[in-house]
Amino acid sequence: MITKNNTTKISRVIAALAFMAVILLPTACTNLLNQPSTVEVPTNQFWHTENDATIALNGAYSAVRPCFDRDYYFDGHGEFLLMNFNSLAGNNPYSGCTFTTPIGYGASFDNYYQYLYAAVIRTNYVIINVNQMLQNNTSFTASSVANLQSIMGEASLLRALVYFRLMCLWGDVPYFETVPSGIGENNTIYSTLPRTSISDIKDKIIADLTNAYNTLPVKKVGAGRGSKPAALALRGKVQLFWACWNKFGWPELSTFTPDFTQATAAYTAAVADFNAVINNFGLNLYQNGAPGQIDALGAASVLPNYFLLFMPAASNDFAGNTEFIMSFNHGTTNTGQGEELMREFGTRTNQSGQGGTKPRSALADRYQLLTTGDFAPPIVRGNPAPTSDANNTVIPPATPNHALNPQTYANRDYRMKSTFLWNFEQILGSSGLKSTGMSPFIYGNNAQSIKINSPTPNYVTVNADNNNTGYVARKFIRNYVGQDRSDGDFSWPVIRLADVYLMYAEATNELSGPQAGAIALVNKIRARGNLPALAGSKTASYAAFFSAIEQERIVELWAEGMRAFDLRRWRTYEKAWDPAGTNNGTDVRDTKNNITATYFRNASPLNYQQCYIYKIPQSERNRNPNLTQNTPWL
Repeated sequence: MITKNNTTKISRVIAALAFMAVILLPTACTNLLNQPSTVEVPTNQFWHTENDATIALNGAYSAVRPCFDRDYYFDGHGEFLLMNFNSLAGNNPYSGCTFTTPIGYGASFDNYYQYLYAAVIRTNYVIINVNQMLQNNTSFTASSVANLQSIMGEASLLRALVYFRLMCLWGDVPYFETVPSGIGENNTIYSTLPRTSISDIKDKIIADLTNAYNTLPVKKVGAGRGSKPAALALRGKVQLFWACWNKFGWPELSTFTPDFTQATAAYTAAVADFNAVINNFGLNLYQNGAPGQIDALGAASVLPNYFLLFMPAASNDFAGNTEFIMSFNHGTTNTGQGEELMREFGTRTNQSGQGGTKPRSALADRYQLLTTGDFAPPIVRGNPAPTSDANNTVIPPATPNHALNPQTYANRDYRMKSTFLWNFEQILGSSGLKSTGMSPFIYGNNAQSIKINSPTPNYVTVNADNNNTGYVARKFIRNYVGQDRSDGDFSWPVIRLADVYLMYAEATNELSGPQAGAIALVNKIRARGNLPALAGSKTASYAAFFSAIEQERIVELWAEGMRAFDLRRWRTYEKAWDPAGTNNGTDVRDTKNNITATYFRNASPLNYQQCYIYKIPQSERNRNPNLTQNTPWL
């Protein structure tokens, strides 16, 4: 994908060049050692012009994008998002993986591993062949040379992103910068490649991102395209993760020895990169971080800016909305390249969405009060049913601070109303691409005709037919009609400026404790929720400020695929799922206080160890005798 507007054109080009393995997405589902040739297109037919290189780059984007644009699934491994089902579509990298439980999932990512390596091959294909173009053709103009170098930079950015994901999940993995020349004997080298240490992979990633920074434009040339800020932001993130592994350790990776000196150096490098992203490119939070307007409880005609940020109009406005530093864009109706956020976050009321991605009840307690800027008392859960009067009008329960009492959610962080629905909150319904009007959500009351607090008007409740948390999502669900559930054109964020602010604050806190500049950035993010600045007690120490940063990461980045990676790099899975440290685990409850699941009760150390590192696919080990297995999976 290059831009929203030329999606159909690119699709025609891809179809016309179907003989090129670099374009064909279905090959990504094959294993690493069974890739078709990507270098045997005759040079007299291809690799002559900038347009040839651009087409190949489109192919690389087409291979990399589906490895990252459903990262909300990963939040199912954390404590604030429930996945009721795994990936619906069978032709994407996430299919076959386990996201419905935070325990025991690391053995089910063979498909994802194979797709990631298919993406590596496509990025290598671009880098190798464009480099040969530059070496073999001395007649290119200076402008063409710069453009071709930028294409190589974009491919390097994509390759770095893919290897970073491989390293985060599996630790040491095979690293190569070549492409297969055929199948079978011609690819013997790939069937014997040993695992490369994460230290060496990290250095290769940093080199790729440095090259990308040196060659990419300051401003992206289209939605979903690479830029200098994207390269720097990802380089800073790689350094931050490297610092965390060296500070907190990674004992499940037997080849890795933490080094506190390297941690300090990496935190320092991350701060420098994040600082440059924040200050050198004129980037701003969406609507300059203003909270916008919020409707009354139970109404949703006016929604805050945080909600609007996750609508396609904002995400694809790459010139006006600079918060999306790196993203992957999508086609819309009749392109075959739409996103499925409406399907996976929405309910049956929302264009027949299937609602498998929803907030857990624990999330509600994370939204702070506008009045104090601090947490409210924990929400009370139980089952006081709404009552009805003589006119059969439903009256919400009035139990103070209760999960089923709408008043409990008054005067909260604006991001709460932007993120999910609680009892009696409304959302726009649609069917057949036409509006069905506003529908209130009432937990356990699906598609029922009701009246609320008054004999008029009538409503039909949200049909959330597989809900077992007491909440449903609003974030990512379009508040307008005209697109089907699988035809969205949202540009999925890989790195947002808000994330960079929080990573910068984290890295500076690790080096020097709370710093005024970092505190100011965290407060800018809080301001979009209309919250007051952090109280002095929240910035008085390293630990207090770290907790404040973690809090913002939870509510700001919910369902963007960050939480499980944070838990792993901070080594806090045990704290998240067994906070008392008594091995009782966690009873996950809904708003009526029903226990819907229990995780990590009487867990063994192995249960946690397998969360921190994934299993090397046995199918790959069967083909390659030099692929060792991660110790928790022996």
